[in-house]
Amino acid sequence: MFFKVEIENFYSIRDPQILDLRVPANAPRNSHRLANCWRGSTERAPKVVAVFGANGSGKSNLLRALSFAAWFAGSSFSLAPGGRIPLEPFNDEVSFKRPTRLKFWWSWLDDLDATAGDDAVECPYCYELTIGNGDNQHVMGEGIFCWPVATGRKTRVLQRFDDGSVKASRSFGLSGYKGALEKILRPNASVISTLAQLNHPKAVAMAGSAQGIRSNIFIEKVEFSDDVVLRSYIDNPQMVERFNREIGRIDVGVRALEVHRGGDGPQVRFRHEGLALPMPHFYESHGTRQFLKLFPLISDSLSTGSVAVIDELDAAIHSMILPEIIDWFHDPDRNPDNAQLWMTCHNVSLLEDLSKDEIVLCEKDRRGRTATYGVNDVKGVRRDDNYYRKYLGGVFGAVPRIG
Repeated sequence: MFFKVEIENFYSIRDPQILDLRVPANAPRNSHRLANCWRGSTERAPKVVAVFGANGSGKSNLLRALSFAAWFAGSSFSLAPGGRIPLEPFNDEVSFKRPTRLKFWWSWLDDLDATAGDDAVECPYCYELTIGNGDNQHVMGEGIFCWPVATGRKTRVLQRFDDGSVKASRSFGLSGYKGALEKILRPNASVISTLAQLNHPKAVAMAGSAQGIRSNIFIEKVEFSDDVVLRSYIDNPQMVERFNREIGRIDVGVRALEVHRGGDGPQVRFRHEGLALPMPHFYESHGTRQFLKLFPLISDSLSTGSVAVIDELDAAIHSMILPEIIDWFHDPDRNPDNAQLWMTCHNVSLLEDLSKDEIVLCEKDRRGRTATYGVNDVKGVRRDDNYYRKYLGGVFGAVPRIG
């Protein structure tokens, strides 16, 4: 899970924005809404992060930053040599010449030679990325740093410099790969994704973790095609089983999803209460079909303990059903590995189902610059406040300007 984010000069986010999700020490200790930032940590962060704000305030850009960083760390070697890195700086003449800077904090193994498991010791890690913009777009700096349990001091795991040189800790083990890395490392690809091509074991693990972050937004919101979605269900019977356990709560009358391979491609039908024959999926409501598309992102995240990044989840799911989905992430039985959900929201009634730790706000000033902050950053907000009323009353900011 991510527990701290720093973003600068990324789309509408011009000035440095620091979003620290770690909750105050006096937050309820028995809350299933919170998880330890790393195994053994006393610091905690929310398992659900809901981002609110007016249209065009930059909510999606916050999620884009998460998706972009995960893609760049794990998959950017797939870019063609000389291909442009898919990001844009803030749209003013000064920002065109300034670099984009991103930092993301998460947890990983304290001992890189250890095997992941329930008893593995973890510590905080930070992925740092600096990309120069303009005509000479390239990686200016990249690094992975950690704070080992034994010392608590910031320690370099891997660091790349503006001249393309790379240094790594002894535990990361760059020896034996350095010559090949120097030959194939490109200015538009990450060190981790490049080393993964060389089958560096620790880089393969880190790249796989980054690739495990599931999202429906990258540069644009991703609309998954019906054919791709239906094939994913046919190829994964366990996904169908998990979907059928939940679909009764999502659309009244639907009993089960049935899938099979047909001569004309994947066939998906829904069985309904009171109907003799199953119905083709294209006869279902828009909400049911959208849930069919988004369910794999949510389910995979819960089953692997990864992060799901979903733009406008409330646009696809009824407002009375969405709290049920959010509770899946709160439930320690459904979410034993502390998967995390990041989502943008327009339906402010959802604020009645969230804690103050879970609410993030985006606000854009008259110069088009996005600011991000949590309700925990707003002074005087209590845990027993009505966040719905306070938000609509303008106490938190981040509301539409009318007139």
